Amino acid sequence: MLEKEKLTSNQHNMLNKTLHISTSPHLKKGVSTNTIMKNVVLALMPAVLFSIYSFGINALLIVLTAVISCVISEHILCYISSKKSTISDWSAVITGVLLGLILPPAFPLWMVFFGGMIAIALGKFVFGGLGNNVFNPALVGRAVLQAAFPVAITTWFPSFSPTRFQEVSSSVLTLPFMEPVFDGISGATPLSAFKFDHVFASNFDLIFGNIPGSTGETSAIFIALGGIYLISRNMMNWRIPFTLLLTVFLFSGILFLINDQLYPPPTFMLFSGGLMLGAFFMASDMVGSPITSLGVIIYSVFIGVLVVIIRVWGGLPEGVMYAILLANALSPQIDKLVKTRVYGTVKEKVKS
Repeated sequence: MLEKEKLTSNQHNMLNKTLHISTSPHLKKGVSTNTIMKNVVLALMPAVLFSIYSFGINALLIVLTAVISCVISEHILCYISSKKSTISDWSAVITGVLLGLILPPAFPLWMVFFGGMIAIALGKFVFGGLGNNVFNPALVGRAVLQAAFPVAITTWFPSFSPTRFQEVSSSVLTLPFMEPVFDGISGATPLSAFKFDHVFASNFDLIFGNIPGSTGETSAIFIALGGIYLISRNMMNWRIPFTLLLTVFLFSGILFLINDQLYPPPTFMLFSGGLMLGAFFMASDMVGSPITSLGVIIYSVFIGVLVVIIRVWGGLPEGVMYAILLANALSPQIDKLVKTRVYGTVKEKVKS
């Protein structure tokens, strides 16, 4: 009798269970935006720490000022627009860190602060905030700064100065709207030396950062370590940096084979300037890059080819910023051009 009652109870429980059926995707666990952004900040830390080691207090002040400017600007703009503040998603922090890393280490702090405001207001907020921006905000800020302050943004400070942890450059502490006075000015960056003097820095110096340049662009190895970390966490589309760097290597390698006296070796093109930082942390921006696999390849090849063209034949020694911004503008059209047909649908016929 007890066994019969037990069986009846089990059957009753099975009948009461509901089978839930739904369409794909069947996501069991997602990764929040905050988690991704925090990991990006963590991945940038090797480059940040090396920039402080290379340029001392100057680099620390510039990165901190850029971050503070971006966070404050985003908070104020959200308040003015009667929106909930979005500074907790860490996207403004990333914009600030990237902006600080792509500026010269003797850049005036008031100009840095202005650049952070532009990066958030014009590069992000005007498009509707995170997830809606067309261009990489940090590059927008840098582009405006280059147009507004061309002398300051092309003046370089020597790396590994003996007094870098005891003194701050006078130019960094320039009062707002005053003309900066630069002290301890260094020679040209590797790309400038190639462009105007046809001198190449060694691969060792380029990889380990024993060169003048922007605050966080000098050491290729520390930037790559951060990028590899994000790829290993599946928080970056590896196809973008891989295809971009491969394109630069192959294109510049062909030129080098044609005339090794006129064109630089492909390793020089890979490790110099802002290519590594741009490939791993800017071109790979989830919002500004295509979403289709083929679109990603086209997008990355376009950036790589344009970088080499600007560096070799353009009037400026560096072309990463302009190449990425132009590719950001083309990204939606690239996706539209190569979009795949949904399975089971019929291709639309063009009306004559």
